[in-house]
Amino acid sequence: MKGNTIGEFEELVLLTIASLTNDAYSVAICDHLSEYADRKVKLGVVHSSLNRLEEKGLIKSSLGEPTQERGGRRKRFYELTHAGIAAVRNAKEIRDRIWSLIPSFVLKG
Repeated sequence: MKGNTIGEFEELVLLTIASLTNDAYSVAICDHLSEYADRKVKLGVVHSSLNRLEEKGLIKSSLGEPTQERGGRRKRFYELTHAGIAAVRNAKEIRDRIWSLIPSFVLKG
């Protein structure tokens, strides 16, 4: 994964896409991040991250079917690629290694 690193927000977006499975579209991703990451997330920032992640080959997108509730417009759905799965696993392994180095008395606080 060297040379194709992800930032904290990109990691959160990848994890959110993975957790939403078949319902990962931009508004749902934004809402999910706002709720579970406990931070205010703007849709434009999510769109920028999705574009970057797709350019890096970590996610892929496809258009869903048109719906009446959206005036016949289609949602763009996102899913992790094999490289995206590897990226979140790698990020978790790095965090786990660093956490394991912290003396227990530091965390008892």
